[in-house]
Amino acid sequence: MAEVDPADGERIRANIARVRERMSAACERAGRSPDSVRLLLATKTVEPERIRVAIEAGERLVAENRVQEVRPKFEALADLDYERHFIGHLQSNKVNALIPYISCLQTLDRLSLARKLNNRLEREGETLEVLIQVNTSGEETKAGLEPDEVEPFIRTVAGLEALRIRGLMTIGLNAEPETARASLASLREIADRIREQDIDRVRMEELSMGMTGDLEVAIEEGSTIVRVGSAIFGARE
Repeated sequence: MAEVDPADGERIRANIARVRERMSAACERAGRSPDSVRLLLATKTVEPERIRVAIEAGERLVAENRVQEVRPKFEALADLDYERHFIGHLQSNKVNALIPYISCLQTLDRLSLARKLNNRLEREGETLEVLIQVNTSGEETKAGLEPDEVEPFIRTVAGLEALRIRGLMTIGLNAEPETARASLASLREIADRIREQDIDRVRMEELSMGMTGDLEVAIEEGSTIVRVGSAIFGARE
């Protein structure tokens, strides 16, 4: 594996510290414990050796957007202990290539995909945690269920034995953080309504929302996972 330039490694560690400071300040404003929000490293196009720097600095939650990047990075980092999620759009024909390498799929939004996942997992005697992706911004370019589709979808998926629903995920409105607040608050409100229904086998533990630009607002609105890439690894090529 290629070596990371020492200056680049130091930059990654310093960036993590700055993001952690932003998260802590947001938690303090919201009256929350810093331990209630996890930092997820969004590592799309990031080389394994640079991801290694972050994991060795203490980060334990990593996610990919592209199926083709998952296995090579898993193999390059196989000696490290960390949690792997998938946060990209998953095509049904890529299920078999992804499942062995992740513990959570954050972007479940189609019943056809849920059934394909469940069938594969049941054959292997395995289970997978999933988050349901919701389009809370109303933007046509974004994937996810419409808010009023979430409860019936969850009730159906809850009947698939190999899938473990653990919460919701959204991408906030592409706008200034304050403008995005309503789309982020909407996810919390949906989770609260689902929680009140007390649906069997469904746990609303995780709200994955907030990225580099809006993580503070997301934390103030209840996020438990913020997905950060460019603020740590720099702008993608």
